[in-house]
Amino acid sequence: MVAPLYTTASGLLFHAGKILVLTVGLPARGKTHISRALERYLRWTGVKTTVISLGDYRRKVLGGAQKVPPDYFTLGPKSPETLALRQKVSDGCEQLIWDFFDSGGQVVIYDANNGTRERRQTIAEKFDKAGIHIVMLESLCDNEELIMANIRSVKISSPDYRTWDPEKAVADYYSRIKNNEAHYEPVEETTWPYIRIMNVGEKIMVNNIRGYLQSRVVFFLMNIHNNFRTIYFARSGQSLIEHSYKADSDLSPAGWEYAARLKEFVLDRRAKSLQQRGIDPTTRRLAVWTSARRRSHHTAWPFLNITADDPEPPARVKIVERPQMSEINPGVWDGLSPDQVKKYYPDEWERFVKDPYAYRAPRAESYHDLCVRLEPTLVELEREREDLLIIGHASVIRCILAYLIGLPVSEIPAIEVARGDLIEVVPTSYGVYSQAYHFWDGPGRSDNGGGVGKDEKNFYENYAEDTQGKRRPEGSSNTVTA
Repeated sequence: MVAPLYTTASGLLFHAGKILVLTVGLPARGKTHISRALERYLRWTGVKTTVISLGDYRRKVLGGAQKVPPDYFTLGPKSPETLALRQKVSDGCEQLIWDFFDSGGQVVIYDANNGTRERRQTIAEKFDKAGIHIVMLESLCDNEELIMANIRSVKISSPDYRTWDPEKAVADYYSRIKNNEAHYEPVEETTWPYIRIMNVGEKIMVNNIRGYLQSRVVFFLMNIHNNFRTIYFARSGQSLIEHSYKADSDLSPAGWEYAARLKEFVLDRRAKSLQQRGIDPTTRRLAVWTSARRRSHHTAWPFLNITADDPEPPARVKIVERPQMSEINPGVWDGLSPDQVKKYYPDEWERFVKDPYAYRAPRAESYHDLCVRLEPTLVELEREREDLLIIGHASVIRCILAYLIGLPVSEIPAIEVARGDLIEVVPTSYGVYSQAYHFWDGPGRSDNGGGVGKDEKNFYENYAEDTQGKRRPEGSSNTVTA
């Protein structure tokens, strides 16, 4: 179950109490990537989660890597000034952890090296005395190619090296790793539950994991990787009967033109993006996901046809239909415009605008229902190692985008997804970068300019509800006793 509609009396879900996840590992072992991915997933399931990053806090308080003493990142003897600075950062991070738990948070992921047994034992004992469950999350890597790939990704996404020469950034980070290796102590103590990940998902070992929520953490971590990839989103082409959910009609002539243009634009944009990174596009396969609805999977058909305009050699494409990605069911609102819904169902409309995410129209699905249905797709999204194009429906794209970017679920109904735009998302360890590219102005274009062929009666697909000021007040949801 994802994004639950209820909370317990304590505000904590799954009766799991409060959990502190201590990451353990040398630099460039994927700790930050794993931490951010886990945070995104737990938030999606409705668990109040945050990442407290020692590196982010250090940059905020002291500045970038070039602004700290030379011995700051070594684990040997240090000057009194360096010791004082490190203690200041450590104490500040611990205070942030306490503050989050005190404000009702349930899971904190403490993203730091924690490379010595003494260091992590001190932290664990301190929070354990307050009744907070401790889980060690160790990330190990013996694959030199993967380590170097992680190091090189740092020069792109780490705030420490934003203005550095790329090669100098790599050299500096590599020296930081070597300084830590001599003092690193793997997690061998069995005092606390621990999860050990080898090569970011290649192998996983668990010890003394207890309860539903900790098990869900393990399940999620078994399905992630940190391979570079780009995820694209595009709406399906215009169909012959746009306003009917039940009809499941085929593409219109304009829809087939849209599909051909989408293929051309995606392959061209992807080739340019990969070449900028020094990657040969012909060496990477493109996965295309569609729903089982005709207008979705037929929009992907041109990707299977080789034409004279295709690059040589043709792109390697894999197409997968996923029935869970069907658009939201509008129920009795099928075929109605927002104005018609206001007229014929005034009471239902009033309930909808108060909470567009959770409200379910008669015989329909809410966005919450759709999010629950999409959970297996989100897990497969984490598993997918290829570049990915999702050709879907606006309601589905809204939910997946919110998951990737980390938006609160209450904002899902407000996300604008226009037919004719290609949305490009690149997940990195230090954030998710997204950009939209416009490629189509023909029939079926849905935008504020009133594009030709826009169908106002396709309620959820062409209507993004403003959610500002309409979020559910804290404490107004159904409550069960913990």
